Amino acid sequence: MSTAPVFLAEPGSLAAAGVGGTIALDGPEGRHAVSVRRLRVGEAVVLTDGEGGGAFGAVAAVEGRDRLVVTVTEVRHEPPPRPVLTVVQALPKGDRGELAVETMTETGVDAVVPWAASRCVTRWKGERGEKALAKWRATAREAAKQSRRLRVPDVTAPMTTRQVARTLSAAAFAAVLHESGTEPLSTAPLPADGEIVLVVGPEGGVSPEELAAFAAAGAKAYRLGPTVLRTSTAGTAATAMLLARTGRWS
Repeated sequence: MSTAPVFLAEPGSLAAAGVGGTIALDGPEGRHAVSVRRLRVGEAVVLTDGEGGGAFGAVAAVEGRDRLVVTVTEVRHEPPPRPVLTVVQALPKGDRGELAVETMTETGVDAVVPWAASRCVTRWKGERGEKALAKWRATAREAAKQSRRLRVPDVTAPMTTRQVARTLSAAAFAAVLHESGTEPLSTAPLPADGEIVLVVGPEGGVSPEELAAFAAAGAKAYRLGPTVLRTSTAGTAATAMLLARTGRWS
């Protein structure tokens, strides 16, 4: 028996429909359901609004090539996560940024902040930057559906080092992954609530000036492990460790 596919519904639509109600999928989601997955009347589907709402349902009607009507059979809501985990991801080269977003989303990160670090080779400017950000956000949506999450991570607008420092200063726990750290992240004291913010540097590393700015904002440098991971994989490894330690994986 195949697993029911997951589709994104409009925020608030699941609660508004309720059990026995119907929800129409159109646009890209409807097109994918009808023209790519070729769903038929009676087939099971899973819906999520990306904000903690989820529903089971069955296809009630297929209209044209891009519209699907689903009858809701069960509705559920997932409470907000505690603590919230945000990863500040320096812009990697090529498509490694999308890889980082994809795997961190599948692992369970709640928000990703693109960071224009001083040693980043990649630069998001103008239309190119808008397209890159759109790709990161689309990657987060698709990865959330693939991993059957009810919440899609928020991929924020790119931040400067100064903006990242302000984010770190407001966190319940803030850390920078860096080889200069004298303590492992695995032993850091973590809060039970609030926001955990973790900074992952670029291929060239976090500069001394950036480390100083982050330290002044309350973010200490920590080691992740005995090896040095790529910027595209370090956030995923750290996310897994932190989610396990906070009990969110229990």
